[in-house]
Amino acid sequence: MSRELLIESRGAVEIATLNRPERLNALSEGLVDELNAYFGGLADRKEVRVVILRGAGRGFCAGLDIQEDRATGETPVLRTLRTQTSIGNIYRKMRACPQPIIALGHGAAAGGGLSLLLASDVRYGTPSFRCNAAYIRIGLGGCDMASSYFLPRLVGASLASEMILTGRFIDAERALRAGLISEIVDEDALLDRGLALADEMLATAPWGLRLSKQALNLNIDAQSLDAAMAIEDRQQVILSATEDHKEALAAFLAKRPPEYRER
Repeated sequence: MSRELLIESRGAVEIATLNRPERLNALSEGLVDELNAYFGGLADRKEVRVVILRGAGRGFCAGLDIQEDRATGETPVLRTLRTQTSIGNIYRKMRACPQPIIALGHGAAAGGGLSLLLASDVRYGTPSFRCNAAYIRIGLGGCDMASSYFLPRLVGASLASEMILTGRFIDAERALRAGLISEIVDEDALLDRGLALADEMLATAPWGLRLSKQALNLNIDAQSLDAAMAIEDRQQVILSATEDHKEALAAFLAKRPPEYRER
């Protein structure tokens, strides 16, 4: 990885830090490539069970670095399409990777930076946290980088429309009330709070955790109650046949921590 994305391993947890603080961690071509490579590679890295995503410096991520020189021999349309696709692939890979992603938001999360939070599984924010769907403020449509998919599902149609149609910022208190973040945490305790949640996730069976994220992803768009329950039934039948399920039951009855072996 380059210095634009720092990866720190803490056992089965990896901390991924956006590291362009001088640009408020805006998404350069290099950082976009690093994020795609990192999240795209997680499916084959079973030793990593949880990812924590955060930003260095004063804010989480200011979105696309619009001051970066992206001049190529391509036509403007093809260049824009390539940029849209490469950034959009980050969010697809975040949702597809089997590891839960805990995002730690502080300062501003704008545009594509907001979408990094939205594509995560759990979000915490500091008192300084604020976010917006910035696209409409630079003459583009307000629906970009999966915002029109994620926001209504997380905060409801009214607040999603307010954000997308104006580009206005909402602060940490409103984000908490709307369910966009789970908790407001002082900045000096933010990483510890994320690591504590990761520890709770690590106490679960590895395949149980992976399949639970998969089911949540699928069932948010389930066609019906029956379709959602069919996915739940499928994963429970699969997991009930594992040695880790037997170990978890034995540990529960013996009032001891389980020792999981299946990866």
